[in-house]
Amino acid sequence: MASGRTSPVLLVLFCHVLSIGSSFQPALVLDMAKILLDNYCFPENLVGMQEAIQQAINSGEILKISDRKTLASVLTVGVQSALNDPRLIVSFEPNFVPIMPPTLPSLPMEQLIRLVRNSVKLEVLENNVGYLRIDRIIGEETANKLGPLLRDNVWNKVAQTSSLIFDLRYNTAGELSGVPFIISYFSDPEPLIHIDTVFDRPSNTTKELWTVSSIIGERYGKQKDLIILTSKRTLGAAEAVAYTLKNLKRAIIVGERSAGGSVKVQKIRIEDSGFYITVPVARSVNPITGQSWEVSGVSPSVIINAKEAVASAKNLLAIRSSIPKAVQSVSEIIRQYYSFTDRVPALLQHLESTDFFSVISEEDLANKLNNELQSVAEDPRLMIKLSQDHPVIIEEDFAPESIPDDTIFLSNLVDTVFKVRILAENTGYLRFDKFGDVSVMTKLEELIAQKIWEPLKNTENLIIDLRYNTGGSSASLAILLSFLQDPSQQLHFFTIYDRIQNTTTEFNSLSGLPGPPYGSKRGVYILTSYFTASSGEEFAYLMQTLHRGTLIGEITSGTLMHSKSIQVEDTDIVVTVPFINFIDNNGECWLGGGVVPDAIVLAEEAVDHAHEIIEFHREVHSLVKETGELLEVHYAIPEVANKVSRVLLAKWAEGLYRSVVDYESLASQLTADLQETSGDHRLHIFYCDVEPESLHEMPKIPTNEEVDYIIDALFKLEVMPGNVGYLRFDMMADIEVMRAISPQLIKLVWSKLVNTDTMIIDMRYNTGGYSTAIPLFCTYFFDAKPLRHLYTVFDRSTSTMTEVMTLPEIQGERYGTTKDVYILTSHMTGSAAEAFTRTMKDLNRATVIGEPTIGGSLSSGTYQMGKSILYASIPNQVVLSAVTGKVWSVSGVEPHVAVQANEALGVSQRIISARLLKRDQEKYNYCGFTANQKPAKMARALILFVSLLVLGNVVVDSAFAPDLIVAMAKILLDNYCSPEKLAGMQEAIDAASSNTEILSIPDPETLASVLTGGVQSTINDPRLTVSYDPKYVPAAPPSLPPLPPNQLVEVLQSSIKLEVLEGNIGYLRIDHIIGDELAVKIGNLLLELVWNKILPTSALIFDLRYTGSGDLSGIPYIVSYFTDAEPLIHIDSVYDRPSNTTTELWSMPTLLGQRYGTKKPLLILTSGNTKGIAEDVAYCLKNLKRATIVGEKTAGGSVKIDKIKIGDTDFYVTVPSAKSINPITKKSWEVTGVTPNVEVDAEDALAAAVKIVNLRAEIPAFLAATGALVANNYAFENVGADVAEKLAAASDDYAFISSKEELETKLSADLLRLSGDKCLKTTHNIPALPPMNPTPEMLIELIKVSFHTDVFENNIGYLRFDMFGDFEEVQAIAQIIVEHVWNKVVNTDALIVDLRNNVGGPTTAIAGFCSYFFDADKQVLLDKLYDRPSGTIKELWTLPELTGVRYGTKKSLIILISGATAGAAEEFVYIMKKNGRAMIIGETSNGACHPAETFRVGESDAFLSIPTTHSDTAQGPVWEGAGVTPHIPVPAAAALDTAKGILSKHFAGAKK
Repeated sequence: MASGRTSPVLLVLFCHVLSIGSSFQPALVLDMAKILLDNYCFPENLVGMQEAIQQAINSGEILKISDRKTLASVLTVGVQSALNDPRLIVSFEPNFVPIMPPTLPSLPMEQLIRLVRNSVKLEVLENNVGYLRIDRIIGEETANKLGPLLRDNVWNKVAQTSSLIFDLRYNTAGELSGVPFIISYFSDPEPLIHIDTVFDRPSNTTKELWTVSSIIGERYGKQKDLIILTSKRTLGAAEAVAYTLKNLKRAIIVGERSAGGSVKVQKIRIEDSGFYITVPVARSVNPITGQSWEVSGVSPSVIINAKEAVASAKNLLAIRSSIPKAVQSVSEIIRQYYSFTDRVPALLQHLESTDFFSVISEEDLANKLNNELQSVAEDPRLMIKLSQDHPVIIEEDFAPESIPDDTIFLSNLVDTVFKVRILAENTGYLRFDKFGDVSVMTKLEELIAQKIWEPLKNTENLIIDLRYNTGGSSASLAILLSFLQDPSQQLHFFTIYDRIQNTTTEFNSLSGLPGPPYGSKRGVYILTSYFTASSGEEFAYLMQTLHRGTLIGEITSGTLMHSKSIQVEDTDIVVTVPFINFIDNNGECWLGGGVVPDAIVLAEEAVDHAHEIIEFHREVHSLVKETGELLEVHYAIPEVANKVSRVLLAKWAEGLYRSVVDYESLASQLTADLQETSGDHRLHIFYCDVEPESLHEMPKIPTNEEVDYIIDALFKLEVMPGNVGYLRFDMMADIEVMRAISPQLIKLVWSKLVNTDTMIIDMRYNTGGYSTAIPLFCTYFFDAKPLRHLYTVFDRSTSTMTEVMTLPEIQGERYGTTKDVYILTSHMTGSAAEAFTRTMKDLNRATVIGEPTIGGSLSSGTYQMGKSILYASIPNQVVLSAVTGKVWSVSGVEPHVAVQANEALGVSQRIISARLLKRDQEKYNYCGFTANQKPAKMARALILFVSLLVLGNVVVDSAFAPDLIVAMAKILLDNYCSPEKLAGMQEAIDAASSNTEILSIPDPETLASVLTGGVQSTINDPRLTVSYDPKYVPAAPPSLPPLPPNQLVEVLQSSIKLEVLEGNIGYLRIDHIIGDELAVKIGNLLLELVWNKILPTSALIFDLRYTGSGDLSGIPYIVSYFTDAEPLIHIDSVYDRPSNTTTELWSMPTLLGQRYGTKKPLLILTSGNTKGIAEDVAYCLKNLKRATIVGEKTAGGSVKIDKIKIGDTDFYVTVPSAKSINPITKKSWEVTGVTPNVEVDAEDALAAAVKIVNLRAEIPAFLAATGALVANNYAFENVGADVAEKLAAASDDYAFISSKEELETKLSADLLRLSGDKCLKTTHNIPALPPMNPTPEMLIELIKVSFHTDVFENNIGYLRFDMFGDFEEVQAIAQIIVEHVWNKVVNTDALIVDLRNNVGGPTTAIAGFCSYFFDADKQVLLDKLYDRPSGTIKELWTLPELTGVRYGTKKSLIILISGATAGAAEEFVYIMKKNGRAMIIGETSNGACHPAETFRVGESDAFLSIPTTHSDTAQGPVWEGAGVTPHIPVPAAAALDTAKGILSKHFAGAKK
């Protein structure tokens, strides 16, 4: 096998072309490879080729092909398939004599002129269309030489044409240097355009091609149309011209896809063999697309046979020449007719500025105009479409119908047009299928009153059935609407603005009706369907806006009304423009698009649903009234409750609750009305089938065992740098619970925070709880006397007013009133947490930082509304501010500092630092320093030092001189390991040393503590400490004295623990890392007692959990035992500040004893106690990817710490004087610690490590088992074998796997990478569900949910289902599916099958489903399925017999797909596309697979999902992995509209 760098395809190539006993020397192949390496324009594809060839030769696999031309052919096939480049050709031509054609510039002028004349053809066609054919692209030098001649004889004639056809169909030769000149003639002089980048392999150079700023002659420019003709013969430089102008959007390409040639190809002899190889030596990369025309060719905008390209180009130019006139005509139509006169100027301006470059047909122009107008007008009535039929003009004014005055005839007419019945529960029913003209309605008004309104006048409710109403006269709407209103009220119904007549007509309620009005009090229910259209829709729409009725049924048709459809002259483009605006009683213009019912149900079920809603509406008034009464009794603010109650009843009286159709919609409407009227978003109505539990049950007092758990769960605390306390708790506990846990709470939480200087209280995640503990919590932040008034609570349920005060006595210390408190909030902060925050803010006791709080309620009650399933959540308390006496706002607490919640903590810390600095600066000034005495440049660190030293109020009689600071600062400057943090300190020392003031802190230990806090927070390094230690005596660690062997063994055994665990796992614990000096002394002993016992183990667990000390020089020793001898590894760099030197630590070439090596697993255990040198060892081995760290994050210590005396005082400063910089990460483990790969508690680390070792030991067998399963079962046999082979060699890649989940994730990723199949992956073995035995009724309901059908305009069927079922299951219920699904669409004239959300399923039913779309008289072979495990091929044929009627092959079928369409759905689409039975629209499908089978991997509990079946690949790859490409690619969301638009063009006339 080749090395890791070897290209697999090349190795396959050369293994195929080499076999035993060749007549040709291996040198032939090696020489060919060298030519490729030196000349092929894609050198990155040749990585590892030399080694692959040599390896193949060494193996003895030499060619046994005696015929040289056969060998050349074999080599050609091999190199082309290996590199996927058809331009690479090997030939045997012993008599070939390379002929170098003379360069054009070297030819005599006469020959040049003859050559140009023969390769250029010029003609001016009809309508001043230029035709220029060029069969050779001349280069820069030739162009310069012939420039004037070309200008005078060719270009000056071309420049005068109105548009140009540029014919490159026969252009097969040329020079790339000529491309910029041609492009420049068709572009502007400025700015220059980067048009191409060419990489030349022999010279290994890259050249950029740009347009030129000056040319000979006049430019053609960018405005005139340019069409480029191409053919399969168009090659080389001509392709570059076409590709560039196409992607610059300067030219439209018409014809065939070009040849896909090369920028530059050379035919090179393979040494003296007589063999030649043709190699592309340069390549082009377009700067716009980042791709090239080479190999793939230039794809035309208009694909047509090359012979027909000129005629097509002429037609295209004719279309494009008509664009300005068509746009002008559309503009005139809009200007003259469009009813929104205020939008006309913007529409016309937008059309004028629109770019129509992409338009290549009338259909494109229509679509472009329509899209552009819609983007501005946002009016769906304004449409532009392409129509082969005469335009339909939809007029608003209907001619009066001529009807006789015969009374009997008129009576029969009313009986025919109107259907009146009295249904159950005294419900009236009225159906009419058209709105008559006003004159007809006037003539019939007495009969209508007698035959319709008289029978209906005493009904309790009325159903008006418009499901079959297709429209009529809008003017007659007012008559029907007037019958449904109270005659005492004069109402405005709607207004019609007529753009043509420029008139505005208002339609109001009519007085003097001929019959009894139905009035406005009783319920009216309007039934709609997809057939409800025009004025029928307008009536339904108005009943909604007038709040006079409830709509039930289907969304109406959305038929556009009040429009004219006008054909654009000399085109088939039709503009449908609304000339009338229908404006409702609220002043809103209705734009059509269908009316959405209040209750959406199937049209055939609408009557039944109407009865259900009528029954529900009988409850609505009492429920609305009950809501108001509950508010009046319980809501905390009585005057608001009374107002809301009145408003709710008024809304009901106005019909605003007619749109509610069930408890859910009523709850939603009531909630919206309550919150809008009261301004209180806490009011809420919800529905619940069971009685909800009380929101505030009596709290449970925890047991002693539960207290620690509660405190740990509720409270999080930290003392941050600068002695800043941080307290977070996410729930407000009840006062009784707080009292029960208070002793432990004081001990575990409060005692650690009470002595901080500032406190941050984090309420960002506290959503509330009990308010009873608020006074207790507040009390800790105020002094004992006087008691503070926190807030006042008014409880509506008891009508009591309670003043809430701080408590006189509490457990533990108070935080007091002098120290700063900061509260962090978010939009989640609510209820009791919000009350605490507002109290602290009101009393100026805290600064609030974050987001406004939620505005929750201190207390809310839940009340059932009557005996219904509705419940009201009502705040029953209000809180009054202790400061203003006003009611707290319900909108939440506004923070003092408004920031995003996730930034609040950082902002609070910056504010604390700034305030501290400001206060200290004020004290600094107070102590007598004047401005000119302050240091000119004070280091950040020293400013804080000085300010911290004046915390006392007395500045006399101190025992400590100011030079203490200077001495300490100098120690830091000379010894601190990160001197860059101390910039400017020397100047600060110089300024401070002249200060004769003395420090004000008399106690040395306090001063040391203050200095520690200052230096740590300033330099942000917790290792820096200042101590006062008068008895400290520095002691050097003793060296190891000479010891007898037995004592030395005892010393080693006390600090080293060794054990071999089950499974031959070594365990080594070291609590101190020795240095090189000691290692030399005791090396042999260590080898004998420790290392030789470790070496034979299969894996090692290296325990550093208790290692807190060590010697820096020991690091290379330890690391070296776990690495190879060569190459040496740079493992660490240590900078030592006192000596200002950097020492590099490298692995060691020689060691005492054997190395553990790099192959066996190494796991290092760490804890929070792992410190210093042990951290360095762990960090180095982790980042060398040699060890897996298991346990806790380490301490974050130091390489070296020095404790240094400050001058002649008894103060000492502890300074990290050296630092580690890892050469791999460029970072350090110091301060931050080493983060483990597997984070577990320290006590669990050993068990976790053993588990990891055991898992890794199983991985090789696991991968082998996986490979075997894939090789034996994967659908594509060759791919499966390749995957198995590569998996077997990949075990090293799994060396750092630490869990089963991680193993499965990586394996899935590798399987996808190696196979390219997203279905080949790990999975879980989910047991099958128990079989169901559904009743027929259940099956019917299930089918209704699973399938969606519709019939659109023009009798276009629509069928959607999102999963395929198993054949056996489908067969059993086929009759039910046919009756409830298929029969709804089978009689349509065309069908859209929507599989955009179909994720697949079993493929067993595919043949049956496909069969419905083919005829019964001929069986069709649909697909051949290859089953890998059995090695059999199954043919899928259409079925001779089916349940139900076939759709057949004659009617149009469109299938919609998306990126989610997968599996069985793709197989169906693939079959229908392959057989030419359907047009596919949408996005490329998912590229999944046939249903995969699940296999257990060996004896493990892991499983593989393996596709075992694939479709017929005889004609190339199918859909698995690649997906099905649609005929018409559009976004999935636009696919249905696109399909409907395409089918509509095939049908004459539209439903009106």
